Amino acid sequence: MIYIALLRGINVGGNNKIDMKLLKHTFEQAGMCDVVTYINTGNIISSNKDRSKTELARMLEEAIHNDFGLHIKAVIRTVDDVRGIINAIPDTWKNDKEMTSDVMFLWDEIDDPSVLEHLVIKPDIDTVKYVPGAILWCVDKINVTKSGRSKIIGSKIYKQVTVRNVNTARKIYELMQAQNK
Repeated sequence: MIYIALLRGINVGGNNKIDMKLLKHTFEQAGMCDVVTYINTGNIISSNKDRSKTELARMLEEAIHNDFGLHIKAVIRTVDDVRGIINAIPDTWKNDKEMTSDVMFLWDEIDDPSVLEHLVIKPDIDTVKYVPGAILWCVDKINVTKSGRSKIIGSKIYKQVTVRNVNTARKIYELMQAQNK
């Protein structure tokens, strides 16, 4: 089975620095196969035949703690999980000069449509969708400062998501598909 491990909060703002080559080695030592990292923010694609997503998350979080001394949360998703999320993103959503579009991958504990009730969403500015495993959020760059998106920072929910822009999410899925063949 092909998985993506999405690590929260590594190599951001100079904090929780982890070299991707060393992280790849940690994953291999933990029993993951065909390990590929993508950019420096903690996106690791690999395979494992023996463990569930929950078991993998625990095992990889422990391995990261043992090797780097960091308590880093890992969200684990299968290629099918990511396909469902990617298929729900409108083709017009991008992360560019005009638009900011993000995928907020949810911890399993809050993965429910009711999560939207706890967000500040400004319907005239924000386009927000729940899909199993994620919140999709899009706002025109001209309205970013007016958006409710920034209100999530510091909230209880913010501590239970890891965010990737849609360009990164699409590339992750592409890499997972290539490994799945």
